Amino acid sequence: MTSGLRIGIDVGGTHTDAVAVDPAGRLRATAKVPTTADVSSGIRRALAEVLAAVTPERPGYVMLGSTHAVNALLRHRGLHRVAALRLGGPGADRTGPFTGWPGSLRRAVEAGAQVVAGEVGADGGEAVPFDAAAVARFFGSLAGRAEAVAITGVYAPASARHELLAERIARRELGPAVPISLSHEVGGHGLLERENATVLNAALAAVAGGMATALRRALVAHGLGSVPAYVTQNDGTLMRAEYATRLPIRTVGGGPANSLRGAAHLTGLRDALVADVGGASTDVGVLSGGAPREAAGCAWIGGVAIDARMPGLVSVAVGGGTIVHRGRREVSVGPGSIGYDLSRRALVFGGGTATLTDAAVAAGRAAIGHRMPPAGQSAMLRRALAVADERVLTALARVGPGRGRPLIVVGGAGALVPARPEVVEVLRPAYGAVAGAVGAAVGHVGGEADRVAEVSWDGRERAIGEARELARSRAVSAGADPRGVRIVEMREIPLPRPYERSVRITVKAAGPVCG
Repeated sequence: MTSGLRIGIDVGGTHTDAVAVDPAGRLRATAKVPTTADVSSGIRRALAEVLAAVTPERPGYVMLGSTHAVNALLRHRGLHRVAALRLGGPGADRTGPFTGWPGSLRRAVEAGAQVVAGEVGADGGEAVPFDAAAVARFFGSLAGRAEAVAITGVYAPASARHELLAERIARRELGPAVPISLSHEVGGHGLLERENATVLNAALAAVAGGMATALRRALVAHGLGSVPAYVTQNDGTLMRAEYATRLPIRTVGGGPANSLRGAAHLTGLRDALVADVGGASTDVGVLSGGAPREAAGCAWIGGVAIDARMPGLVSVAVGGGTIVHRGRREVSVGPGSIGYDLSRRALVFGGGTATLTDAAVAAGRAAIGHRMPPAGQSAMLRRALAVADERVLTALARVGPGRGRPLIVVGGAGALVPARPEVVEVLRPAYGAVAGAVGAAVGHVGGEADRVAEVSWDGRERAIGEARELARSRAVSAGADPRGVRIVEMREIPLPRPYERSVRITVKAAGPVCG
């Protein structure tokens, strides 16, 4: 019997969590299993536990949140080699593609980079003719080497015409199977940040495709192949899984956003601090009006600045799997983590690696495993826990004004965070260990649009109308029910040169899942 039941899944570095949430928002079932190297096996097992608890009901929707994409960037694994093309006029090559990238990530991603003539002015008119021959030579020279393409026009936010022309040439030279990312679809206005996001989006194509395949295989294995599947975005809203394979850069912040939204759902609070304690790190963010507060300015992923709307977080190396060992003078805590090997390698499970989970058990904060850590390790573990406490306290102070706000502690290793005298109240909601999966399950489908408008009244009104319509259209394309899509946010930001007398208009739309 198919119902409006939602299955939320959160794939973390240590555990894969799943929950079943009914249309009224009530939690019906939960599961927590170790994450597996192939991802799909862990999803299948978590799904099996949740489905067994709600039989004979069948879910109507499945929502997936994951740190898979951001971990791929941080670890340089599974990334495509990208041909990065920039289209511009005189001066566009003063700082080329990949400027400021960490050397190791650049080596993992760059197949080639070129700046070619072709510029659309801030007013949308052609300022520099498009050099089709140079574009063809660039892509032709990389045939067989480039696994993906990123195309960035300097003024693409005003007109995407040249990007679309370059896309057609890339298809001709490299073949139809090579994924192509266009900066006007990825979004943003600062050239380098928008270009960086477009290149990373292209690099993540295989990672996103692999995650979508893992999810689909898990669903098919349980007879749920026809159930609509969604993936969470950076702001905690959802988009169809197939849509996410085109825009994976919009999923890199989805895991923390899910945890913040899940914390809000589980407690009913709209304004609070949230500490999400996972296997390798603790992410501290702020709930404002029931949604994750966004980071100010650009976001940084793997040492690369991108123009993306992501939760404002302070992350520290404090997680359940964080490795502890004696240094020459003091205890070393992290940043390494044993991840999903916790149940095999941690001291409390009979392994030989000391972790912060062992420290929490030794201090009486957690009850996990089947043995106490050796007495000879107790002093080291006690000092390690003090280091972890100080890191969390520093993160709480750095995340922004929080006095007077309660602290919600969620995540599988939430026991690592003690009660703090600096915080008015510490809440540990029931099912906080699966808050990320809850946040995925209760999300709405979202769409965004960016437009540059002249300051004149007619230009501004026209751009606002276009942005509102495009945001709605993108929300529907991402899987929202067109009858329920609403504009939930609109912002106008004055722009510096070369967009004189212009403003940036950003619109966000959201609505319930279709069906």
